[in-house]
Formats: sequence, structure tokens, C-alpha cells
Amino acid sequence: MPKAFSSIINIVKYTIADEVRQRSFIVMFVISVIFVFLIRGCYQGNYMINGQDLDAEAIVGTVSKITFHIIAVVVMLIAALLSMRVFKRDRDEGMQSCIFSKPITRKQYITGKILGLWVLSSIFMFILHAIIFLTVFIKLNVVMPGYLAASLLCSFNLLFVVIAILLLSLMMPDIAAFLCVMGIAIVSFVSDGIFAISHSPMAQEMMQQPGLQSDVTGWKIVYYLWPKISGTQHFASSFIGSEGSQGFLYIYPFINVIIYCLILGVLLFWRFRNEDII
Repeated sequence: MPKAFSSIINIVKYTIADEVRQRSFIVMFVISVIFVFLIRGCYQGNYMINGQDLDAEAIVGTVSKITFHIIAVVVMLIAALLSMRVFKRDRDEGMQSCIFSKPITRKQYITGKILGLWVLSSIFMFILHAIIFLTVFIKLNVVMPGYLAASLLCSFNLLFVVIAILLLSLMMPDIAAFLCVMGIAIVSFVSDGIFAISHSPMAQEMMQQPGLQSDVTGWKIVYYLWPKISGTQHFASSFIGSEGSQGFLYIYPFINVIIYCLILGVLLFWRFRNEDII
């Protein structure tokens, strides 16, 4: 076990080092940091509308949540871009042949790749969120302990993206794998928006019509079974404010994403087992 663990750690280190030295990664990181620093102008001590002072703490909380979601979505996109060419690059550069010429199993290789990409993208997102955390603390002397915890929870979305991209990149062109996973994420966000609208009083009255009952039931089944990327992100952001628990449905998106990570991970190990190493 210690030897197997050591092999995985070495692959994780190689994966992180390989991605960090890519010029595209450096450019994306620098642009993201500059963008986050530009947002600091939104944090100030006084907020006024029509000459009336607003609750600064509430405004800061709202702005921080919006920033949190923007950063999470951007890093999810970057994680997908980093993952889509990993296998192809290792294969074209002969790295896979080099790795498997040593006593390293395919499971160790896949595990190291997943962990390396997940850790790198999570650190990327955590740094950006930490900049916002420090900006609020320095400029307004407000501490948001839940902000960094929310970032860690949201990293499970990145794990889902990494595993899904790696799996699909074995079965289709890299760009197609990227578009499929991004499509899953977009549908998740759109469906959550539709679900929120459907709970309005007007929508509830419309759904009471007999002809719509079966369609609504089928739509709800698809909604709850779809990867809850948007729901997990909102669940994580709830730690920033003081939102109360809403029972099982409150934590269900997080459980949903973890289950998908496990299922896709098993499929990835099974699919890569049949891959030819050139």
C-alpha cells in the first residue's frame, strides 16, 4: 500500500507540474487574479441609494455571493479546459509508455491524474476566493469564515468536471467532451432557474391543470436525477450567509454530485482498462 500510494503521489506531482508549466495555464491564472483584484472597488464602507444609507453588511454579503458564483463557474470552465487534453498529450509525448514501463498500474495512473487535476483546479479556485475574503477583511474589517468553507465544498463540482471530461475524452474528440460537460452544466443551471420559477404562485396554478400533471411529474424526475452542479454551488454559497437548513433537499445536490463522481469514476477505470497504450 505505501508503494502504491507513493506512485499515485508521484503522478499527482507530475500532473500538477505539467499543467502549471503550460503557458495557457499561466495566462488564465494571471487574467483571473487581475479580474478578482478589479472587483475590489465594489467593496466600500458606505452604500447609498437616493440619499439613503443601506446596510453595508447585507450589500457586502450579496456582492460576495455573486463574486463567489462567478469565480466558481470560471474555474469550472478552466478545469474542463485543463482536463480535455491530458490523455492525448501524455500519449502523444510518450509519457504513458514511459509511466507504464514502470511498476505502475492503470488504476494508479488514473487516480493520480484525477487527483492532480482536482487539486490544481481547487487550489486555483481557493486562491481566487481567498483574495475576495482578504479584500473584505482588509477594506471593511468584516470576516466571512463561511466563504473559504464554501470554496472547499464547491470543489466537488470541479471533481465531477474532471472525471466527466477524462471519461468522455476516451470516447470522443476532446472538444466534443468539453462541450458535452459544459452542456450538462448549462442544463443544470437552467433547470434550477426553471424550477425556482415553477414554484411561483402563478406557475403553481397553471400546473394544477389535468393535462400538465404527467408532464410535470416526468420533468421532476429528470430534474432530480440530472447532475446537480448548480444546486451544489448554491448549497456551498449558503455557508456565506445565514441561510437555514431546509432538510434533505438542502443537501441533496451535494450528495447527487458525489454519487455521480463515484459512478463516472468507476466507468473511467473500466474504460481505461481497455485502452491501448502506444
